[in-house]
Amino acid sequence: MPQHFDAVVIGTGQGGSPLTVRLGASGRKTAVIERAAFGGTCVNVGCTPTKSYVASARVAHVARHAAGYGVQVAGAVSVDLAQVKARKDRIIGESRSGVEKWLRGAANVTVLQGHARFTGPHALSVSGADGRIVDALEADEIFINTGTRAVVPPLDGIERIRYYTNSTLLELTALPEHLAIVGGSYIALEFAQIFRRFGSRVTVIVRGERVLAREDADFALAVQKVLTREGIEFRFGVQPQRVEPLDGEGVRIAFEGAQPAVDASHLLFATGRRPNTDDLGLAAAGLETDRHGTIPVDGFLRTRVPGIWAIGDVNGRGAFTHTSYDDYQIVAANLVDSGTRSADNRIMAYAVFVDPPLARVGLSETEVRASGRAALISTMPMSRVGRARERGETDGFMKVLVDAETKQILGAAILGIEGDEAIHTFIDIMTAGAPYPTLQYAMHVHPTISELVPTLLDGLKPMK
Repeated sequence: MPQHFDAVVIGTGQGGSPLTVRLGASGRKTAVIERAAFGGTCVNVGCTPTKSYVASARVAHVARHAAGYGVQVAGAVSVDLAQVKARKDRIIGESRSGVEKWLRGAANVTVLQGHARFTGPHALSVSGADGRIVDALEADEIFINTGTRAVVPPLDGIERIRYYTNSTLLELTALPEHLAIVGGSYIALEFAQIFRRFGSRVTVIVRGERVLAREDADFALAVQKVLTREGIEFRFGVQPQRVEPLDGEGVRIAFEGAQPAVDASHLLFATGRRPNTDDLGLAAAGLETDRHGTIPVDGFLRTRVPGIWAIGDVNGRGAFTHTSYDDYQIVAANLVDSGTRSADNRIMAYAVFVDPPLARVGLSETEVRASGRAALISTMPMSRVGRARERGETDGFMKVLVDAETKQILGAAILGIEGDEAIHTFIDIMTAGAPYPTLQYAMHVHPTISELVPTLLDGLKPMK
């Protein structure tokens, strides 16, 4: 006889875990199902581990350049990847166990471990590692929060080589001699800088003519310039066609046409991610995915089947931890607090955590120009920012775009030291719906990055 619950959450990622606790606190008899590690992608193979590696890589980078600050470091700077990994594992372990303890101690919450599949619109089975069904559930409300996984292209010879994804690369305990990375977006670039600063030779293989193809060209080329200066090599306009093993664990990447091959000791694919929706039995629930594997939802994150929601990376409404958490807040506000929040009103914001970081909110310059609206624009180099000069880190610039008629900020981006924090100045004012003079006339603390935002706005001129 199936167990009946008021609500079932599938997955314990950044949206699923707090939603589970909130549903239980509302008085609903709630179950949460996790088939792998508690905490989802962010905690286990995403933000938490990669940003711990970013931190270690930055320490190594600063140590190598200490003399420029009048600080003498004796001997050559080297990185012990096994110790870097051990530190990362400790941080992950604390976060993972914290999530599990939180869920198991929550009121009205039952934690189940196994793989969930729909057997009907409001029915689920839970199977163990051996595939046998260990639980059967029915629920009035079901929330899908199953995350994504790395995509590996089906290249000729792929079955004959050892390759890595963003998850498996984090398990290395010895530095690659030469790391080749296929991909030119944020995962590829973050790992490229990390391992270059660790001491590896790094080659980034990009299908297009520049990195970060979705960003404005001026920001993308500025990031590329920083990474090139640090010794990262780029191969542009090439498409991998075949891979083959070399002696030991090495690999040769061959390309279409007459382009010379790349030989490397290690190969990382950073070629996108796919939602974990293909083994959920969605058809039994009356659900379908789009061509990307995502589950279509409305602004309230409801699927086409009443009583089923999809939150986090699986719904195509954003592929970040913060969008997943915002999904939780939207669902909780509407179900528990009788609100009317909608993802349709969300202003997209994110950051690429290279050093210096690139952070963006709202529309890019390219998107504003394509819209045809009358707009104002201003840019300012980070070399004008006192904190950047004091830190000796003046790479990058700021940009803001404003609607010429309404004075609403349309978008902003910062490539520069602490830009991932300073961007929230724009996020907050845009969310409040206030016109740009509200921010322009605000008094900011000196010396900070944000204090130059009013000065940036002083320079607004019609976009030509």
